[in-house]
Amino acid sequence: MRKSSALIALAAAAALALAGCAGPGGDSGGGAGGDTGGETSGGQTPKFEVAKDVKLEGSPTYDRMKKAGKVVVGVKEDQPGLGYLDAATGERSGFDVEIAEWIAASLGFEQKQIEFKAIPSANRESALVNGDVDYYVGTYSITDQRKQQVDFAGPYFITGQGLLVKKDNTDIKSEKDLAGKTVCSATGSTPIQNIKQNFPDTKTTEFDTYSQCVSAMLDGKADAVTTDQAILIGYAAQDPDQLKVVGEPFTVEKYGVGIQKGDDALRHFVNKLFTDGHSTWQKIYDDTLGKSGTKVEQPEVDDY
Repeated sequence: MRKSSALIALAAAAALALAGCAGPGGDSGGGAGGDTGGETSGGQTPKFEVAKDVKLEGSPTYDRMKKAGKVVVGVKEDQPGLGYLDAATGERSGFDVEIAEWIAASLGFEQKQIEFKAIPSANRESALVNGDVDYYVGTYSITDQRKQQVDFAGPYFITGQGLLVKKDNTDIKSEKDLAGKTVCSATGSTPIQNIKQNFPDTKTTEFDTYSQCVSAMLDGKADAVTTDQAILIGYAAQDPDQLKVVGEPFTVEKYGVGIQKGDDALRHFVNKLFTDGHSTWQKIYDDTLGKSGTKVEQPEVDDY
């Protein structure tokens, strides 16, 4: 997959998605900071054929789902085009949401059997370790550090870290201008970790969600917000009079499906789904991020 084409496509798609949304958008890390109280996705027309007589031996996660009669999926809900919850209608939409629904259907679960939970970035690993969610799909970057606690299926998409600043900011043009500045990102996210590790002269501030970071920056409490560039372009598209994205992506973030550590059976199952289901992946992309008119290639999975 060509990095540049993927970044441009996702960026354009996020901007397009946000143009028609009234609510705040918002990774490799941050997302909505709370539980939706067991809200399901019932009442919508099924997008994917539900598999029958699924055989998945050796997966404690699948056994738990079968016993409960439902799938609990960790998600984001403040990222239009990726993972978004419309507060007025209660409907969820976006690339990640549909990836999550596709996985559930392949495991034999209907939409009405899916329970979505919005998990803050800092709590994603613990949610998987403790079994609070069965799997997590929400701009979750695959890293070696996270692999010490959880496993990943994928990657199923690739993007990169960028910077959002106020429209009248002329001091920050790229990541090279961050010395002495205060950058905001989500607690536990890959972007905030990258800033702390590789930009020692930069100050940081953190919140559960990126929408809180944007508010803090507009209030003068931060100079920039950082997360995946596509999400930031979405914010800028939503409020072009006050916000702008500067520079080029300065990392590569590979999105994966978070799975409980050691559940190799489920990980291999999802990786095979991605590998064999290219046409479905493409349709999901075309119906969500691909509405920008751009096209990208599906990344090859790393079935370790």
